[in-house]
Amino acid sequence: MSTLEIRQIPVLKDNFIYLVKSESAVAVIDPAVAEPVLAESRALGWPITHILNTHHHADHVGGNLEIKKATGCTIVGPAHDPDRIPGMDVQVAGGDTYDLGGAQAQVFFVPGHTRGHIAYWFKEAGALFCGDTIFSIGCGRLFEGTPLQMWTSLKRLRALPPETHVYCAHEYTASNVRFALSIDPDNGALRARAAEVAALRALNKPTVPSLLAGEIAANPFLRADAPEIAAHLHMQGRDPVDIFTEIRKRKDVF
Repeated sequence: MSTLEIRQIPVLKDNFIYLVKSESAVAVIDPAVAEPVLAESRALGWPITHILNTHHHADHVGGNLEIKKATGCTIVGPAHDPDRIPGMDVQVAGGDTYDLGGAQAQVFFVPGHTRGHIAYWFKEAGALFCGDTIFSIGCGRLFEGTPLQMWTSLKRLRALPPETHVYCAHEYTASNVRFALSIDPDNGALRARAAEVAALRALNKPTVPSLLAGEIAANPFLRADAPEIAAHLHMQGRDPVDIFTEIRKRKDVF
């Protein structure tokens, strides 16, 4: 049974890059920039062998080529978006499994934020690297996909074991909580998460990773089929896709 060691590297304004060590490999997840990653790799004595990309946005692939030049690593990314991942060597698609030095990553196709977005789930380690699909108490904007695509993607990830740790790519939780309370104010799990987030941010500590169980209970984007949210939005009896669309529209202008 392979386990993972995971280091979180905060960069730019609110991005997270992850350095992930298995038995015989070290992967960088979504390197926005190169130098902090290379420095952390040197400090830990973890020679980088792979980059795993979830999607093509610059704050997820900006460090690809510099890291590859420095390390000779293999870049893995979405087969659904072959022309927009710099330096990609290996294409993976939803339903694939990728072996990272003895650790098996199951690949999920989760379009919505972009048309080619994927996520990596390491079942044995209980770790989901979901890029900009799920945020803690939020989800990514729909830059290229449709509400139906994103809702389908979120349901796909929501079905994973509730003890899964969700390693998303941004520290957006405080603002996400403020919005969530505006449409789900009576949710006790959400209020508890709001207090936890406030305490963490007061200490300048990250709110990520979160547990999927907590997201299922408190993240309104994963609760578009919850009757409480439908009632608050005066959308009882409506299709969850319609409710998700309304939630996303409100968050975009919140």
